[in-house]
Amino acid sequence: MKQVYSAQDHLMLGHLKIVLEANGIDCVLRNVHLVAGMGELPPIECWPELWVCDDAKYAQAKTIVERALTPLKSVRKSWECARCGEVIEGQFLQCWNCGSSRRKELAKGKRA
Repeated sequence: MKQVYSAQDHLMLGHLKIVLEANGIDCVLRNVHLVAGMGELPPIECWPELWVCDDAKYAQAKTIVERALTPLKSVRKSWECARCGEVIEGQFLQCWNCGSSRRKELAKGKRA
């Protein structure tokens, strides 16, 4: 077994465990209840850890974890609604002001 990740955030480790298992990688969480020892032990030593059961899948697991933790870049640039002229952030497909759909604009070939 090899440790693939450790963090203070229990929820993040639980999420990463689910992501690895969805990719067919068996893993376990360790130190989940060690938080009670903080104060007597250094805090970083009490953080929960995510371990991969099969050493042969460690590199694959490390890559998946790194990809899952990489911040996403905006998929699209901001666009201007053809109906009302409102500038909308790129991740949204509908104008918040008038409800017009960006998909209609994309279908017409007008990319913002």
